[in-house]
Amino acid sequence: MSGEAAGFWRRFAAAFIDALVVGIVEFILRFILGGAGIALSVLFSFGYYTYFHGRTGQTPGDAALGIRVVDIDNGNVIGYGRAFGRCLVSIVSGLVIVLGYLWMLWDPRKQTWHDKAVSSLPVRV
Repeated sequence: MSGEAAGFWRRFAAAFIDALVVGIVEFILRFILGGAGIALSVLFSFGYYTYFHGRTGQTPGDAALGIRVVDIDNGNVIGYGRAFGRCLVSIVSGLVIVLGYLWMLWDPRKQTWHDKAVSSLPVRV
């Protein structure tokens, strides 16, 4: 693994920035396309996180806060397949009273459930 694990507040701020970007695009899609915009906004959200985490390991929010999602064993970018899996499991992390996200607070490696599912870790860069 390369770099120190990113802490809770840094990851929270990066997620907030990404939520703003995704939220604005989703609002526009829903406003313009109505019901069809809902399906497209879900696809956009999955595509956004899968593309950025799979390609460079950094969403725009991550880049702004100096975070990169990497393979926990070798420090490489996780690729599109694992990035998509991480995105899917992040839904579960949030559905269980956000426990999957908060898991990093007491996990020795600071991993959330979706990090554990694909052996990834957001690190400071």
